[in-house]
Amino acid sequence: MRARIVLVATLGLILFVVGCGDGQPAERGSGAPTPSAPAQPSAQPDATPSPARTSRPRPRLRPAPTALPAGLERATGVRTVALTFDDGPDPTWTPKVLDQLRAGRVKATFCLVGTEVRKHPELVRRIVREGHQLCNHSWRHDFDLGRRPVAEIRADLTRTTQAIRAAVPGAKVPFYRQPGGRWTPEVVAVAKQLGMRSLHWSVDPRDWAKPTVPVLRERVVSGVRPGGIVLMHDGGGDRSRTLAACPHLIADLNRRFGIAPPR
Repeated sequence: MRARIVLVATLGLILFVVGCGDGQPAERGSGAPTPSAPAQPSAQPDATPSPARTSRPRPRLRPAPTALPAGLERATGVRTVALTFDDGPDPTWTPKVLDQLRAGRVKATFCLVGTEVRKHPELVRRIVREGHQLCNHSWRHDFDLGRRPVAEIRADLTRTTQAIRAAVPGAKVPFYRQPGGRWTPEVVAVAKQLGMRSLHWSVDPRDWAKPTVPVLRERVVSGVRPGGIVLMHDGGGDRSRTLAACPHLIADLNRRFGIAPPR
């Protein structure tokens, strides 16, 4: 009798295991997990990549050079000095600089940013009409342009010159100036291929840092030598101090050396 009871109990245990061992939830279709198998977050990656993952990365920049490359023009080659104005044309400051140059009867070089040319073509026309010289200063004032791929440098400089010539058909653009003076052999070579000489400077009064007017004047007057190229700005910010210094500088430099664009 005991053997029969044990056998029946064993068969009952086997049937219980077979009936409950398939791992299915107790209530089908409810979406609730079984108590013994809690839901786990999916370990699979998102099947739809984000735009940041699919965007093409910019090429790595070349290392910055440790010295200025060859081929830069850092003097006029004659006794006269050159005044150069960067980062315009600006609707507030460029007309006032032009007024002062006209009052002093001297000509300057304007290094133009392409995005500003596109916004203010009438100022480019006035610069040319009043006999000043033009210089390509890149499309958007990219400090690192010289370290980018050569094709990108060429496209940038070409686009800027095209914008200048859209404002003034047939305009001469004999010079290129690299923003921040961060020259590389590659940007010098591309500028030359496009018919432009690389225009650097010999005197930088750092007018962009907004020194006082007496300090700005002293930096130019004490730093300039015959044939010097003076860097100043008519765009890119508040140029009221540059404007205030210009009448004295124009008179002094013109008296001592004469002022004319580099040729």
